[in-house]
Amino acid sequence: MEFAWTEEQLAFRAAVVEFARKALRDDLITRDRESRFNHEHWRRCGEFGIQGLPFPEQYGGGGMDILTTILAMEALGYACPDNGLLFGLAAQMWSVQMPILRFGTEAQKQAWLPKLNSGAWVGAHGMSEPDSGSDAFALRTIAEPQGDHYILNGTKTFVSEAPAADLFVVFATIDRHKGALGLTAFVLEKDTPGFTVGKQIEKMGLRTSPMAELIFDNCRVPAANRLGREGRAVQIFNDSMEWERGCILASNIGTMERLLETSAQYVRERKQFGKPIGQFQSVANRLVDIKVRLEAARLLLYKAAWSKQHDRNPGPDAAVAKLFLGEAMVQSCLDAVQVRGGYGFTTEYEVERDLRDAVGGTLYSGTSEIQRNLIARSLGL
Repeated sequence: MEFAWTEEQLAFRAAVVEFARKALRDDLITRDRESRFNHEHWRRCGEFGIQGLPFPEQYGGGGMDILTTILAMEALGYACPDNGLLFGLAAQMWSVQMPILRFGTEAQKQAWLPKLNSGAWVGAHGMSEPDSGSDAFALRTIAEPQGDHYILNGTKTFVSEAPAADLFVVFATIDRHKGALGLTAFVLEKDTPGFTVGKQIEKMGLRTSPMAELIFDNCRVPAANRLGREGRAVQIFNDSMEWERGCILASNIGTMERLLETSAQYVRERKQFGKPIGQFQSVANRLVDIKVRLEAARLLLYKAAWSKQHDRNPGPDAAVAKLFLGEAMVQSCLDAVQVRGGYGFTTEYEVERDLRDAVGGTLYSGTSEIQRNLIARSLGL
C-alpha cells in the first residue's frame, strides 16, 4: 500500500492553497449574514480550473484523476473558509457535470460542460420535492411527452445554488404507474419557458450557497434536453449520488485540519489560572480527538476515492466515508467552539459558522441515517 503523494500532486496542492488564500478572501462574515453568493469567486475558481478538475480536456476540463481532485478540494477546505462556496463547487461537479459527462449526448457535453468547467455558468441539481426527501424516487413532478418537447409540472425544493444557477439537472416521472422505472432526467437552462426559481430559502448554515425552490408550470423542455433514455433517471441519480457520497465532503478534511491548527494556537496562547489552557488535560484531549477524527476521516475518504478510481465496488466505501466525515466534522467543530469558551460562541472568531455549516454534511447527499441503511445493506442486513 502507498500512503504518499507524488511531488507533482503536492506541488499542485500547494498551488491550490496559494490560489485560495489570495483569490478567495473577502468579508465572509457579512456575506454569510446576508446569504450572498459570490459570483466573482466562482469565476476565479473556474479560471484556476477547480470546476473542471476531473473532466476531460476536450470539454475544457483538467483531466485530473479522482484522487488528485480530492486532494485539491481538501486544499481548498484548508485555505478557504467559505464552506458554502466549496459545497457549491463540489455539488456542481458531482451532481450536474458528472451526470452530463456520463449520460449526456456529445452535443449536450459540448454545449454545457465547457461553460460549467470554466466557471462562466453555475449548475444546480433538482431532485428533492416537498413530499420526497430520503424517499428520493417518490416524485410528483410530471413530464408529459408532447411532440418534440416534454411538458413539466411540479415543484422541487432544497435546490442549492438555484438563485444563482444558469443550468439545472432535474428529475420527473413520465408514468407514475411504473414507479421508479417511469422517472426521467432533464437538463434545463434558466430561461426555459414555464420554469421559474422560487423565493430563496433561509437556512442554518452554508448560507453563501443559496437555496430555493424550482417551479414548473407547463414548462416546455425540448426532447433534446432529456438526459439519457426515458426511465433511466434512477441509474443517473444513483450514479451521481455515489460520486457525491465519496467526494463531496473532501473539503471537510482541509477544514478540520485548519480547525486543529487554529485551535492548537489558541490553547497555547490563552491563559487561565496562570498557565496556557492547552496544559489542562480536558482541553488537550479535545484537540487530540479532532486529530484522531481527522486522520481517520482522511483515510476513509482516500479509500473511497481509490475504490471509485479503480472500480472496486465503491458504493459501501463511499457510504462509510460520507457517514464518518459528516459526523466527525460536526463533533470537531463543537470541540473547536468548546476550547474557545465564550469566544467560540461569537461570530468574530468564526468557528460558530463552521459548526453551522457542518450540520449540512449529515443531511445533504443522503442523511447519516440513509448512509447507515446503505452500509447495513452491504452487510446483507
